[in-house]
Amino acid sequence: MGVDVEHAHDGLDLTTTLHLGVRSVVANTHSSERVQESLSALSADDREVLDHLSAEDAMLIVHRGPSRGARFLLTATDSTLGRASDSDIFLDDVTVSRHHAKIISEGKGEFLLEDLDSLNGTYLNNDSVKRSILHSADEIQIGKFHMLFFGGNI
Repeated sequence: MGVDVEHAHDGLDLTTTLHLGVRSVVANTHSSERVQESLSALSADDREVLDHLSAEDAMLIVHRGPSRGARFLLTATDSTLGRASDSDIFLDDVTVSRHHAKIISEGKGEFLLEDLDSLNGTYLNNDSVKRSILHSADEIQIGKFHMLFFGGNI
């Protein structure tokens, strides 16, 4: 008794997509104009903190979603992002995997974003990414968290 694999799933949707709303409010370019637009949207306190970053460091600022306004300093060490309590950047929401992503310091103020095989994916400037170089004013979306990345050399 065989199963016709080619037609076994006709009419059945075996996949599920979790739609989290609009993913991006940042254009997908790396221009100085975009950096200036992103900086002007920040609070005076956020801009002052960014002015004092060392060239080797970077910062994530949550600009939409839970924890709006939270700032996370990224130093010369790698930083994990996720729902696990031991994550360097704890993102407390069910749309975030326990071990969702990592920001890797390449030294000299260069950082990479890496998805850790998360369930809902990691988005950079509205594109799903597995691993990508970060530039100032890039928008990272992890679950409902929309964060702006700023390198210390902006």
